[in-house]
Amino acid sequence: MSSKTKIIVLRMKEIIYTAIFVGLGILLITLFLVMFRPKRDSVQTSGDPVIYVPGVYTSAIMLNHQEANVEVTVDAKQITSVTLVPLSETVATMYPLMQPAMNNLSEQIVKNQSTKNVSYSTETRYTSGMLLKAVDQAISKAQISE
Repeated sequence: MSSKTKIIVLRMKEIIYTAIFVGLGILLITLFLVMFRPKRDSVQTSGDPVIYVPGVYTSAIMLNHQEANVEVTVDAKQITSVTLVPLSETVATMYPLMQPAMNNLSEQIVKNQSTKNVSYSTETRYTSGMLLKAVDQAISKAQISE
C-alpha cells in the first residue's frame, strides 16, 4: 500500500489567527493607499497662478479721531475695485481732496493691477501717499503667502 495521500491536521485556532492576520494585512494596505494617494483638489486646473484670496479687505486711516476705511475688492487673479468707505460728511468737509484723490488712484490701480507707477498731482501728493499706503496694506492682506 503505497498511497501518497497525506493527511494534514489543522487546528481551528491556527485558521482563525491566519484569517485575522490576512484581514489586518488587507486593512493596512487599504489604509496606506488611502493616505498616500495624490490629492485631486491640489492640482490647478488652469495655467494662471492664483495671486489673491478672493474677498474684500480693508485698511483703516485715522483722520483727527475719525476713521475712514480703504476697501480693496479682489478675486483670485486681479484687483476689481478700490473704494473709500465710510466717508462721513465731516471727513468729506474737513478733507475735501480725499474722495477725488481716491477716485483717481482707484482707476489707475484697477487698470495697472498694482500701486506701482501710479501718478497723482502735486496738490494731492500727501493725501495720495496716505491712501496708497492704506491700499498697499489691504492688498498685502489679500495676497497669498508662499
